[in-house]
This record gives sequence, structure tokens and C-alpha cells, in this order.
Amino acid sequence: MPYEEDHSRGKDRPVLLVGRDGAWLLGLQLTSQDHDRDAEQERRAGRLWVDIGSGDWDRQGRPSEVRVDRVLRVDPDAVRREGAVLASDRFAEVADAVRRALG
Repeated sequence: MPYEEDHSRGKDRPVLLVGRDGAWLLGLQLTSQDHDRDAEQERRAGRLWVDIGSGDWDRQGRPSEVRVDRVLRVDPDAVRREGAVLASDRFAEVADAVRRALG
């Protein structure tokens, strides 16, 4: 989906799709930036990240993290490409982290 900060960048925000809310898809922000280095700062800002490793969703094969404290509503028409499927055990870890973060 397009970056919310600047839709004109032409770059897509990678998301992990985790469900539906009516016509909307529900997604979690993905990043290849390592937030382990600044984990305490991120926690103080209310941002919680879970490592999910590397996969076909990143063309360069970089390890990724998913933000579990914020769910994005995604217009299905805004999905520009399919990346990959996350392994079911890893998906379950992410789902548990979302439940802990959001109740």
C-alpha cells in the first residue's frame, strides 16, 4: 500500500495482511529496519515490533520486523502486489503479540 506519510513517493509500504473488517483488509506495518537497537525508545513511543525473519516479501532477503501495536485498514484496491505467505507458526507468534499489545 502507499506510504501514508507521502503518497507521491511511488514506493509501497509493506504490510502483513492479518484479517478483514467488512470490505477492508487489516494489515500490520512491515519494515526491514532493525528496531532492536532502539527497542526502549520505540517502547516509550508506544511502538512494539516483532522479528519475523526473512522471506520472499523482501526482494533483498533482509530480516523483517512487524509492528504489532497498530492495525492498518487497507483498501483492497490499494494492494499493488503479493509478496509472500508467512509461515503459520510465525503468523501465530505475530497474532499473539497483537493480542497482547491491543487486548
